[in-house]
Amino acid sequence: MLDGFLGGAAWFPFVLLGVGAFFTIYLRFPQIRFFKHAWKVVTGKFDKGDEPGDTTHFQSLTTALSGTVGTGNISGVAFAIFLGGPAALFWMWATAFLGMTTKFVEVTLSHKYRVKTDDGTMAGGPMYYMDRRLNMKWLAVAFAIATVISSFGTGNLPQSNGIATSIESTFGFQPIYVGGVLAILLALVILGGIKRIAAVTSKIVPFMAAVYIIGAFAVIFANFSNIGPAFVSVISDAFTGSAAAGGFLGASLAYAFNRGVNRGLFSNEAGQGSAPIAHAAAKTKEPVSEGMVSILEPFIDTIIICTITGLVILSSGVWNQKHENVFDRSDMQFVAGEYKESKEADITALYKYLNDYEGAEVGTFNGDIQVVNGVAVSGGYTLINARSLAEDVVYHVGSPDDPFNGTLKIVDGEISRDNIVVTGKSLVHSANLTAIAFTKGFFGEYGKYIVSVGLLLFAFSTAIAWSYYGDRAMTYLLGPASVMPYRVIYCAGFFWAAVSDTTLVWALSAVAIVVMTLPNLFGIMMLAKEMKETVNEYWEKVNK
Repeated sequence: MLDGFLGGAAWFPFVLLGVGAFFTIYLRFPQIRFFKHAWKVVTGKFDKGDEPGDTTHFQSLTTALSGTVGTGNISGVAFAIFLGGPAALFWMWATAFLGMTTKFVEVTLSHKYRVKTDDGTMAGGPMYYMDRRLNMKWLAVAFAIATVISSFGTGNLPQSNGIATSIESTFGFQPIYVGGVLAILLALVILGGIKRIAAVTSKIVPFMAAVYIIGAFAVIFANFSNIGPAFVSVISDAFTGSAAAGGFLGASLAYAFNRGVNRGLFSNEAGQGSAPIAHAAAKTKEPVSEGMVSILEPFIDTIIICTITGLVILSSGVWNQKHENVFDRSDMQFVAGEYKESKEADITALYKYLNDYEGAEVGTFNGDIQVVNGVAVSGGYTLINARSLAEDVVYHVGSPDDPFNGTLKIVDGEISRDNIVVTGKSLVHSANLTAIAFTKGFFGEYGKYIVSVGLLLFAFSTAIAWSYYGDRAMTYLLGPASVMPYRVIYCAGFFWAAVSDTTLVWALSAVAIVVMTLPNLFGIMMLAKEMKETVNEYWEKVNK
């Protein structure tokens, strides 16, 4: 319900893109005009060792990138294409292009009003400009609380869940063990504070990006003939929606737009107000110079890495194919009536149902299903799993090794018994879809190991960065003494998410993003005039 009202709401993408479009025009396309200068800043051309701060420009960039380059680039892209088809990738691009400006603005303003804490470290972020410049203590507190919530919903839970899911499907390790080991490793890193975090992320980020890109191009080159059609489908579907193809039942323009923008934000976090917290630690007296560095984030994160993932998924053709998998409860829907993919009228009816059309004829199923040796022998219903018609469905008790016999009661489209495990063929999404796509290249089945290792490094580094965002918010709210208890709970949450339902975790992340983004977008709009003046003053100094 919350996802529908916030993360999945029709108005949210327009607010996010609208702010980005406003600043893009108001500041005369800084993502293009300042792009070259941003690279000069990040390579250290303007670095001065005696300036206040805790990290270099490059370390601030890699820390912020480690917060954005995570499951959004592997699981999030796959999830967007699964929901909205190829068109979703186009809207991720649009979000990134406008997001380059949004991030430039939020980082500059947050850096300008950063403070030095009692322990000697720098603290910054939107809560500080809201408090010190706008004199809106209530808004700053609301944002800081939202940041703590989002540190779990964005940086913790989906990252841990994505790692555990991928490692289990690739190597067979149980999520409970994966979560336990990684929670301990996470604690060892984040207890050392920002300097240890920056030191770790500045090494992990370049390495993990190189490994992932090599594996991705092994698939892209192996399916080179499909690259052109993939790009065509992304562009042509952008303003029409994606038609049904294979097991994919189609996505409307509105649905693809909404989910593409939402996943784009989850990936690059432009407008969310998270990256400014990392950039506040940079050694510089010029807020705009750090804002310049942040322009590169959505470009690297979404325009480059997410596009590569999208091309792997689309060119390999796995996005609309059904694969054997264990069905998540939240992905399953029993609908009344028997529908077939071979009937156009059935596809149309299911398309309207899945894309939230008013007056859709398809309704949920209530009743009993008779099962013999794991296979249903009664009719009157259709099982939809992962937005596709499920095939070769088998019902089990407790584990896939024990077929169920008896009567299953279905209430409002869901199985009433908790211990029933369902397997079969359907579309898949998130990390599993990307892992399957990586097996369609030169590395064959070994490709999925690249995804698992890449996801492990991507997601783990994201969790590291977001722990810092959360502890800066806690510092603002309750002081430095509150940081250690927060870190302990953060590590515990990382363990819990490893054994939780995938779709539930993604829904929580979508809600958390919005409650953090809206106060920040409001705040930067209030300071639009000051932003332009600050940029002009910077160029006057640089050009002297």
